[in-house]
Order: sequence, then structure tokens, then C-alpha cells
Amino acid sequence: MIRQPLAGLNIAVTRPREQAMQLAQRIAQAGGRVTVFPLLEIGPAVDLQPLRTLIARLHEFDIAIFVSPNAVNYGMEAIVSAGKLGLLVQPKSLFTDRTQARKVDVLLNHHGQPHATLRVATIGQGSLRALREYGIEDVIAPQGDSDSEALLRLLELQPIEGLRVIIFRGNGGREFLGETLRARGASVEYATCYQRSRSQQNVATLLATNPDVVVVTSSEALGHLGDMLDEASKKRFFAATLFVPHARIAETAYKLGWDRVVLTKEGDDGLMSDLLAWTTKNISNNSGIKS
Repeated sequence: MIRQPLAGLNIAVTRPREQAMQLAQRIAQAGGRVTVFPLLEIGPAVDLQPLRTLIARLHEFDIAIFVSPNAVNYGMEAIVSAGKLGLLVQPKSLFTDRTQARKVDVLLNHHGQPHATLRVATIGQGSLRALREYGIEDVIAPQGDSDSEALLRLLELQPIEGLRVIIFRGNGGREFLGETLRARGASVEYATCYQRSRSQQNVATLLATNPDVVVVTSSEALGHLGDMLDEASKKRFFAATLFVPHARIAETAYKLGWDRVVLTKEGDDGLMSDLLAWTTKNISNNSGIKS
């Protein structure tokens, strides 16, 4: 019989739906009962013309920063459509993987041989993997923490003063990265390539699942969840254990009134590892969750 270490656990995954499904599948395979309840919805930017205008000038920049997998997906879609992929990728002769080289050749299509002129930087291993799908291998990316602060520490090793930086992000993103780079002497422009909006789902659907574990991956989503719950629901819902990937989100959770918060390692692998470890520690075969 296949061991199912998460059997009996109700787990709510609140990521945007497309990003939640792979994690939900892994939880289900481990025996958990999964509810996918996106707190935020992701889509293209409402007005794409400013993005197109910036991408038309992409050759003017020295560094392109993608702050998330969504920034990569929506930003690169626009870059490829504009025939600008060649500014970001390395020559095909550098690829040892022939399949990847062919894929890059298809993406470049009739736009000629790639001639990289921009350095590319990103935050997080998910974003790094997404960039590699486009053939972008030479990426400045922190290996440990996945936040703006970690990238800025890495960029301290780079000459920044006088450089022109374009930051691909969603609407209303943090200003810290751009402000810090400006303070170091760089010129910065933002390319808003996707839109986050609050989900309009009925929170009663989530409450009815009586989750033991809730996975939340952004402070914005956590704030939306807090706004959706009345005081009686908060008291009941906050008895669940919250799994978050960043200390900043954990801090928000404590301020909202959450007592049980687990800070996970990065990515699905890190979250699954910490979820399994937490389950082993807190669940017994007979007693369920320990108080």
C-alpha cells in the first residue's frame, strides 16, 4: 500500500489558479484533501500600450529585471511578440541542449540570430526556471532568499551607477527595488505587464472545508483574506496553521491575528518538504492535530 503522509489533512491552497494546480496535485498524491481557493486573479495589464512602448525601447536599457514568474510569463510574451527576444538570449552556439537551442530558434523565428545586449536579473527559482524556458541562461539571481533585498545584495557586486534598468512587474508592486537602485545611481523604469485583482469568490466555500493548513504566498493575498472574514470567522479560521514562504508575509499574518505560522523554504519543493515535516511532528495516527 502506498504511504500517504498527508492523509486526513484538509489543505487550502490560495495561489492564483494556474500556479496552484501543480502544488495541489502533489498534495493530493500525498493523501491530502486539497481546496484550491485563489485569493488573487492574474491577467494581462489593463492597458498594454505603455508596455509595448517600453519594449520598443528595450535596446536602450542595460539590465532587465523580472520580479516574479508572472512577470516573466507576461513580460516575455510581449517581448517575443515584439521581436525583441534576441536582446536577452545568448547565441545558440552556447547551448549544449539541442532541444533548447531549437526551441529558442523557433521563438526567434524570422527576427535573426540572437545578439544579447541586456543583462537579465530575477528573484526566485521559479522565475529563473521560467526565463530558461525562453533560452535565457545567463541570469543574475540570488540562490538563497527570494526577495528584492536578496537581489539587491547580489547587485552590490555589479557596477550600477549610470545604468538604465527596466523592471517587469505587476500593477502596484513594491517600490523598494527601484528606489534602492535609483539611490545607487541607476535610472529605473517600470514595465507593468500583468494585473493582480482580488478574487470575488465566496469565502463561505473556503470556510466549509474547515482547513487544517492554509497556504498563502503573498502579503496582498493574506490581506484580502483578512478582509473577507468577519470576526467570528477569523476566530475559527485562524485556528488553522498558515504556511508562508517569506518572513514579511509571516509578519503580516501575526499582525492579523494568526498564531500558528510556518515559514517554509522556497518553491513547491521547499513547501512540500516543510509540510511533510510539520505533519510528522504534529500529527499522530490517532489524535490528529496536536493542540
